[in-house]
Amino acid sequence: MGRVRITVLHKSFFPELANTYLTDGDAVGPCDLLEEGQVYLYEGDGEKPTGFCPWAWADLFRYVCALAAGADYSPWHKQAGAQLRCCSDGVRPVAFYLERID
Repeated sequence: MGRVRITVLHKSFFPELANTYLTDGDAVGPCDLLEEGQVYLYEGDGEKPTGFCPWAWADLFRYVCALAAGADYSPWHKQAGAQLRCCSDGVRPVAFYLERID
């Protein structure tokens, strides 16, 4: 089983949705667990990388495991063995780039 590098690409925040649907409104701000540019490494052991957001891990786990097992998402992605994914937080989503390291 291969390893997968997980890079935090972009953090988004939708204050209008936060004000409409969240108790604390836009005071919650963008994700405070991850920073753009952070890199995590999945070693192929089924364990969440240390310090990685547990909610994002629940969203990404199946894609990370598929890449580690050899999945390829071309022609949709320019790089073989890589994928662009996002956590499912509707108010403050984070985009990740997943790439298998052979």
